[in-house]
Amino acid sequence: MDDGPRTIGKQVVTVTLDSASDSSGTDAQAQQPVLVVMGVSGSGKSTVAGILAGQLGWDLEEGDDLHPADNVAKMSAGIPLTDDDRWPWLDKVSAWITEHTAAGIPGIITCSALKRIYRDRMRGDHVVFVHLTGDKNTIGRRITARQDHYMPPALLDSQIATLEPPGPDENVLEVDLGRKPAEEAAEIIERLGLHPELGSSTLGSDHPGTSSAPPIGDLLTPNVGD
Repeated sequence: MDDGPRTIGKQVVTVTLDSASDSSGTDAQAQQPVLVVMGVSGSGKSTVAGILAGQLGWDLEEGDDLHPADNVAKMSAGIPLTDDDRWPWLDKVSAWITEHTAAGIPGIITCSALKRIYRDRMRGDHVVFVHLTGDKNTIGRRITARQDHYMPPALLDSQIATLEPPGPDENVLEVDLGRKPAEEAAEIIERLGLHPELGSSTLGSDHPGTSSAPPIGDLLTPNVGD
């Protein structure tokens, strides 16, 4: 069996961003998206997402922080998660995304999003999946070098086996990893035409990652007197 470098989930997919028009028929500034930075463990999701948030001033959420304690314990012990383990976590990820898109606030959240059915939970208007792809050896070296994460290197094979690369009908931007994370972030900003969002909490905040979007329930409840 060939043990050489193997590219994980590489394909070319077109990303579309919704545009808007005002009453005069001219193009208004499009609502900026929520980025779901996805890929297997060790692909650099957190690092790239953090650079993007710092440069754009967008809300940032680390998807792994939304895992319940039981999931963290299983992964720390080298036990792969089942779909039943993942659904409550994915519901929290989806809720964060929906709160932002409904409020018209861009954001960045990391999530492995390995299967299409997982991405279906998160999919919607103004949502773009950013898939960090690369060869298994590079990712494996990154995992081995990490000291601050509960995902053991032994689970990489399980994640690769689970990964269903996004198809041509999914709104995804694929980015080759293996370069400096800042270069990967710069490519994402350029290819998607992203720009800073001054009203977002990350820009100049002492606590980046705090959501500036109201809970979705608040958005769906009419104000008294309206």
